[in-house]
Amino acid sequence: QVQLVESGGGLVQAGGSLRLSCVASGSIFSINAMGWYRQAPGKQRELVAGITRFGRTNYADSVKGRFTISRDNAKNTVYLQMNSMKPEDTAVYYCHYMDLGSEENYWGQGTQVTVSS
Repeated sequence: QVQLVESGGGLVQAGGSLRLSCVASGSIFSINAMGWYRQAPGKQRELVAGITRFGRTNYADSVKGRFTISRDNAKNTVYLQMNSMKPEDTAVYYCHYMDLGSEENYWGQGTQVTVSS
């Protein structure tokens, strides 16, 4: 089992910045991928950004150039730096961990991000 604890959500004005953090604990497999998804009211959960243990990243087109994902493998922590935020970024953001050996997926409890116009 893997536990994920997120922090850093909140309220920000359009154009502002927030940084999300997610700490993974438990049965961490050396080969894994972590990332962030988000779900706005009435919409499906969507990938925001992902990063492998070796630093390979991918982003949703809607956040490219504004958001940056990074990770600290020693701390089993993944970060999402969100800049130039827009009201449409408002959503619950979920941390995601995938064990690339067993292909098991784990989710954090979610953190609310609200961007006011």
